[in-house]
Amino acid sequence: MALRGLAGSGPSSRGPLEEAVAAAEEREAPAVEAAGAGREDDEEDDGRGRGLLRWDGFSAWLHCVCVVGFDLELGQAVEKDPAYFYGYVYFRQIRDKTLKRGYFQKSLVLISKLPYIHFFHTVLKQIAPEYFEKNEPYLEAACNDVDRWPAPVPGKTLYLPITGVVMKVRIPTCHDKPGTTQIVQLTQQADTHISVILPTVHEVDLFRCFCPVFLHSQMLWELVLLGEPLVVMAPSPSESSETVLALVNCISPLKYFSDFRPYFTIHDSEFKEYTTRTQAPPSVILGVTNPFFAKTLQHWPHIIRIGDLKPAGEIPKQVKVKKLKNLKTLDSKPGVYTSYKPYLSRDDEIIKQLQKGIQQKRPSEAQSVILRRYFLELTQSFIIPLERYVASLMPLQKSISPWKSPPQLRQFLPEEFMKTLEKTGPQLTSRIKGDWIGLYRHFLKSPNFDGWFKTRRKEMTQKLEALHLEALCEEDLLLWTQKHTEVETVDLVLKLKNKLLQADREHLPVKPDTVGKLRTHIDAIISALPEDLQGILLKTGMT
Repeated sequence: MALRGLAGSGPSSRGPLEEAVAAAEEREAPAVEAAGAGREDDEEDDGRGRGLLRWDGFSAWLHCVCVVGFDLELGQAVEKDPAYFYGYVYFRQIRDKTLKRGYFQKSLVLISKLPYIHFFHTVLKQIAPEYFEKNEPYLEAACNDVDRWPAPVPGKTLYLPITGVVMKVRIPTCHDKPGTTQIVQLTQQADTHISVILPTVHEVDLFRCFCPVFLHSQMLWELVLLGEPLVVMAPSPSESSETVLALVNCISPLKYFSDFRPYFTIHDSEFKEYTTRTQAPPSVILGVTNPFFAKTLQHWPHIIRIGDLKPAGEIPKQVKVKKLKNLKTLDSKPGVYTSYKPYLSRDDEIIKQLQKGIQQKRPSEAQSVILRRYFLELTQSFIIPLERYVASLMPLQKSISPWKSPPQLRQFLPEEFMKTLEKTGPQLTSRIKGDWIGLYRHFLKSPNFDGWFKTRRKEMTQKLEALHLEALCEEDLLLWTQKHTEVETVDLVLKLKNKLLQADREHLPVKPDTVGKLRTHIDAIISALPEDLQGILLKTGMT
């Protein structure tokens, strides 16, 4: 699979690209929302002074820009490398009686590795309407502007000029607390300046997306946490995409490690795999709009059907969880269709809080802050006991010897971890009751745990390597060589050089002066060796 979702969006885009045959004379709609970044306050050059080649700046932000015209009989097809990309689409449909089925349809697509939803949505709104009027020269000018942008460095506030306007954005970091980056509304000053502060990654209007099923928010959090196969059936690509992204975001700061497809169509290469009934559905969240999927995905264990997302202040009718056998093809009403029994008791406090907000006509943004904080606290209560246990697997620093290989992490033992929950479980930080033990047992078998633990294990292993490197630097290595043979000394030099290469290659978290100290040690040892050996060692890698 290459593309994470080519979704048209906005209220005027009522269906997939291959299905959109509507009655309007002309429709134009920006696509999947995205977020981005740009020029730092004190940075004046256009990138050429940084030694960048032509289009290097462009590649830091975008993989490519596509103009997709398509045949209503065949649908659209964009094949990319076998890696994940995000597609942001501006879809245009114009009535044309000279064409079969009576419509001209074309999309402008930005394809990027960056999941900056609000940002790329803003870029598309700026360039797409003009492109459709002025064609390729205008698009080339926009690409040249992007090529001059500085790289999207986390934590930097940047200014990004594009087609006569400037966007001010901040690139989020992995340490940002979910939902804490304030969004400044799009403003224009004398039509020459746009000010946008980049929200957190995957930032969407969380409450608006959960609103149709907010009574079941906690159960949906469990399903996403456990990596359960989940289908979102929505009336339009924008609603499908936003809801899938909201689901993925609800377990933040825990990363969702399974696949998710904000807008999945019958033309996707995994269509047969996902619709077959000969094997269990994979761990993936699908967003779909084609009514055909109501039948072909009926065997999936968890299905969310949503109607049109309501404007702020309006609330869809809330319904109980329905059995999958009640899911019909075209006449099924909005709701959650599943046989899943939640492990945790429903938190009625958050429901009352959100319902009160609806009654008081609290803005959707404020409702989203409440819901995001609730999800954050729920996820943190769940993950803190795991973090505490995994930290205990780290060997003591005193066990690290410069003359031995770094010690290994202790093995993660599920039953040992379960025993820690009695005294240091989520009950310390969460008011929610229920079968937390059962939830943990299920989670330990999920792709999200596998991805999370592999990441933590890599981080801790790198920390051990860094501590080992620092221990070496504190030794009198020159004195050691005086007590050992030349063969042992040469072997030590080669090992130290490999350590330096590893520190650079793996970005080990070493103290700033550690690498410099190690280079000094290596130079001193080599200088004390015979000249013939010095010449050989100076040619073998860095010193």
